[in-house]
Amino acid sequence: MTIIWDKNIKEFTGEVISDKMSTTRTVLVKSVKKHPLYKKRFVVKKKYYIHDEKNESKLWDTVLFRETKPISKSKRWKLIKVL
Repeated sequence: MTIIWDKNIKEFTGEVISDKMSTTRTVLVKSVKKHPLYKKRFVVKKKYYIHDEKNESKLWDTVLFRETKPISKSKRWKLIKVL
């Protein structure tokens, strides 16, 4: 586990679903939410574009990534490590 001194920096783990671009990975993050009225649980999926400088991650790897300054139009996340 990494120590984050700033509480506002977000960290997520997800699964790489595309590695076709160089230095960019598409990562799918799944989270479970509960409906406020009906209390049913459902899965919410969200895609993130992360920056992978050394092309370490491959397809279907589980990765840990963190929020960073904007790198391009759609990339605002940076790869920390492959789990």
